[in-house]
Amino acid sequence: MSEPSIPNARKRAAGRPPARRHRRILIEWITTLGAAVLLAALLHAFVLQAFYIPSASMVPTLDIGARVLVQKGFFSWHDLREGSIVVFTHPPRDVHCGPEGSDLVKRVIALPGQTIYSIGNSIYVDGRRLPEPYLPRFDPLGRPIPSATRQDPFHVPAGEFYVLGDDRQISCDSRYWGPVKGTSIVGKVVLLWWRHGHPDLRLF
Repeated sequence: MSEPSIPNARKRAAGRPPARRHRRILIEWITTLGAAVLLAALLHAFVLQAFYIPSASMVPTLDIGARVLVQKGFFSWHDLREGSIVVFTHPPRDVHCGPEGSDLVKRVIALPGQTIYSIGNSIYVDGRRLPEPYLPRFDPLGRPIPSATRQDPFHVPAGEFYVLGDDRQISCDSRYWGPVKGTSIVGKVVLLWWRHGHPDLRLF
């Protein structure tokens, strides 16, 4: 009696030398890994980028050591709103706050064309007191908005943004080096994913 026939595919696999099969598996793994690395690089360069928070200027929203994801792809500074948290290149007018070349993270307080001034710990944009639910109940402003009063507020130039840190007493921000250009903004913070040494997801 003849033995049962073996399917052609199994015959080919059984007849292929082991070294050849291993080489094919290795090539498949290398190709898959390369595609994954390329995709990650493209996401990093054009869509999302992870940032590390090095200072306490955004406490309590972002603590030292927190990690955030910043939207770079499909981002336009024309779409920013009051309260957005942004990452931007080091302002050229800064002579007070940290090394040149480092990116900074702050909160947008006033948009292009708006006016801004402060009274005590309160900030006024276009004459109205700015509601800031993201701040603690008591958050001393520290340095006031310079050269700005109710009668003569500061006018944010076209294409620029007035930004402040959430810890107003220690933050070095637009009060020191003026508004930042929209073209200098790298992207908008969209997700907090690491805080206090463990995962902590929060969308912005």
